Amino acid sequence: MTKPSRLKVGFIAGFGPIVADAKASREFYRSTLGIAFHEEKDGYLHTEALDGAKAFALWPLSHAARSCYGRDDWPSGVPVPQAWIEFDVDDVAEATMALVERGYRPLVSVRTEPWGQTVTRLLGPEGLLVGITYTPFLRPKRRRAAR
Repeated sequence: MTKPSRLKVGFIAGFGPIVADAKASREFYRSTLGIAFHEEKDGYLHTEALDGAKAFALWPLSHAARSCYGRDDWPSGVPVPQAWIEFDVDDVAEATMALVERGYRPLVSVRTEPWGQTVTRLLGPEGLLVGITYTPFLRPKRRRAAR
């Protein structure tokens, strides 16, 4: 399996469903599966305590639409994603150029979010909302060499 030279994924920054029915999703993931979430003021539920990805979150469809299109509703002519995944890379701009060269069309290109993450978003061939990210706060802390 070969990877394009400019797309070197370091880790899965996050994964989760895109939520259309917040009440049903909260019931299933929080109450039925017993996942403990942090809840932001806007209702965004996330945890960084599950193994397998740096973050797992229930991302409301309205938030995904706002992130990609600057509005709360998903455009009618675009397939509605059922889940999101973010792959962290060292250089989002370089990775974005590699994606564009391969024919992929970003929905959002090399944007820095208010929480410090740089992201390019696109729909993958299976309908996942894919983020190519640089997420400084999820990266392992590097140790300083002893002198």
